[in-house]
Amino acid sequence: MRQSVKQLALLAVALFASVALARGDLSRGDIRLQELPVEAHQTLQLIQRGGPYPYERDGITFGNYEKLLPAAPRGHYREYTVTTSGISHRGARRIVVGCERQRPTAKPARLLSLTQCRDGGTFYYTADHYRSFRRIVE
Repeated sequence: MRQSVKQLALLAVALFASVALARGDLSRGDIRLQELPVEAHQTLQLIQRGGPYPYERDGITFGNYEKLLPAAPRGHYREYTVTTSGISHRGARRIVVGCERQRPTAKPARLLSLTQCRDGGTFYYTADHYRSFRRIVE
């Protein structure tokens, strides 16, 4: 009897954790640069060069409405498309860059230059359209 109660409790915890992960409520931790898909590396290179970007919405402010990234003032986060081969739209994959500006302005520029960032920027990857994020580390 005790064994089955314990097994049931473990199953419930595992089920809750998997649902929470699917919704993005739990952190999945960091992702190493070498673990990213090739297309994410291409997007990172574009960000470092300052463009040009293949999608009009690349570089727009990411609002963090899901509150899965650390709280920050509006304009702190910018989003960029990570292309997915075989589809004709932007897909679900993105890189979001957090940037604490060296000289905050009343209105941040349309396109982000990493030289504006105090720490060079903090990079996050999402493969599921903002349901979860993983901080990119080297």
